[in-house]
Amino acid sequence: MGRRKITNTSVELTELGFGASVIGNLYRVAPPHEAQAAIEAAWEAGIRYFDTAPHYGLGLSERRLGVALRDRPRDAYVVSSKVGRLLVPNEQPRGIDDAGFVVRDDLRRQWDFSRDGVLRSIEATLERTGLDRLDVVYLHDPDEHWRQAAEEAMPALAELRDQGMIGAIGAGMNQSAMLARFLRETAADVVMLAGRYTLLDQSAVDDVLPAAQALGKGVVAVGVFNSGLLSRDRPAKGMKYDYQDAPADLVTRALAIAEVCAAHGTSLPAAAIAFPLTHPTIINVTLGMRNPEQIVRNVELHRRHIPDGLWDDLRAEGLIRSDVPTAKDSGRSSQCL
Repeated sequence: MGRRKITNTSVELTELGFGASVIGNLYRVAPPHEAQAAIEAAWEAGIRYFDTAPHYGLGLSERRLGVALRDRPRDAYVVSSKVGRLLVPNEQPRGIDDAGFVVRDDLRRQWDFSRDGVLRSIEATLERTGLDRLDVVYLHDPDEHWRQAAEEAMPALAELRDQGMIGAIGAGMNQSAMLARFLRETAADVVMLAGRYTLLDQSAVDDVLPAAQALGKGVVAVGVFNSGLLSRDRPAKGMKYDYQDAPADLVTRALAIAEVCAAHGTSLPAAAIAFPLTHPTIINVTLGMRNPEQIVRNVELHRRHIPDGLWDDLRAEGLIRSDVPTAKDSGRSSQCL
């Protein structure tokens, strides 16, 4: 599997990454053996980038990922985690976490982008994973905490990076405008962009992607299926878009994109994975994958040849924005993706 480097760092990511939120029991229980098998299948498929966070299952994702990677050569893979949500004892547990993860709520999340909070969070992550270091650390959803995140958290991460304790630093969010600010105004090397550069939403063209291109920095794309609407060959009513039931007009648009994909001999989910990687700043697509079957499917989709003419036809039919760069524009061939 191809690799792409985070500019000005020594960190290289495989083009496809393993998003470990689902092994933190996102929405339903993932049995321990299934989580272990998923990570083993990802490894066998050549995936070497694994992303987790304290938020995912109140630490369960980090613990499971650490166990699964424990016997692998440490220099052979890249792990990213996040800071901004400290896990602290829950004084009023109700039994089950209320943030979408099926785990006991003996802990709760506490927003903290202070320097001390960053250091405590990283220390706790290293303890949960059993790792000796983190390769990439992102500020996690600092939407309502710009000042503290930019003035305290990011300088703390930059200091750790400059000391060689972290390979690269950045921020991860569901919006693109503030990510552009992190690239322009802080020491961030890379950002994790959720759902804002997909076949259904190219709003990142207006801010974070040109900022990354101008500054020579990288973008990791997540949420490329927009919560599910782009994950099947034929989108249908009742599928999710950005965690909600998809509006009828978006289902119609996704179906139209699927028709164009089929005319080019490919599928909607294969195109959804390939599309972000045609942009010159996007170095990785990370997917949440729950079991070996999903690993096999997504890796196979990633390896499919996507004709460059597909993007031209989607632009010509107004199904993607006319100003998005594609494989030919960036000098990347879709055959190599």
